Amino acid sequence: MDSRVHSGDSVGKVAVTFRLMPDVVDVDLDNIQARVRDAIGDRLKKLEVRPIAFGLKAVEAIVVVDDAAGELERIESLLSRIPGVGGVETTELTLL
Repeated sequence: MDSRVHSGDSVGKVAVTFRLMPDVVDVDLDNIQARVRDAIGDRLKKLEVRPIAFGLKAVEAIVVVDDAAGELERIESLLSRIPGVGGVETTELTLL
């Protein structure tokens, strides 16, 4: 049985941490953060720039979504289409 299935009709929520890697080192991270805010809206709970290695920085976003099939993939796809983003990785998933 899928551990995400809950009793009753209500769907739970999960907090997902995404790491957005830039497509080039000198990308405008402020612009990426602004586009993440626009794309995610009020589901966005935290957004920050984090150092990765050798001067490379990534944007990390914590997003709260419904614990339903396809939601995680939909948000990941949305984030990957932001100009300047070279890749999106889910780094953490927490049931709320």
